[in-house]
Amino acid sequence: QVQLVESGGGLVQTGDSLRLSCAASGRTFSTHALGWFRQAPGKEREVVADISWSGRNTYYADSVRGRFTISRDNAQNTVYLLMNSLKPEDTAVYFCATRPRVAAPLQMGSYDYWGQGTQVTVSS
Repeated sequence: QVQLVESGGGLVQTGDSLRLSCAASGRTFSTHALGWFRQAPGKEREVVADISWSGRNTYYADSVRGRFTISRDNAQNTVYLLMNSLKPEDTAVYFCATRPRVAAPLQMGSYDYWGQGTQVTVSS
């Protein structure tokens, strides 16, 4: 089993940057892929980015490609989401979740363990 704790959210202005962290505990972290998701008020949860267990493969939603970068440090059991050029529409609660290697990336049903989320608010 894996436990995930997100941090790094906050209130920023349009164009600012934030780096979110997802700290994991559990022996299976280094063998799982991880994804970042977000959920804005009144909207469904959507996938933002995904990174393979090795870190060699990354995937992004079209809405964030070129602005967000996902990375991981398996020695620190942590996954990061660097968010640049933030926009008001990026405002949401951001979650991380694990994905078994055999499951397809960016598919909601592929993810099993979830964190509690961290709030990101971008003011205009």
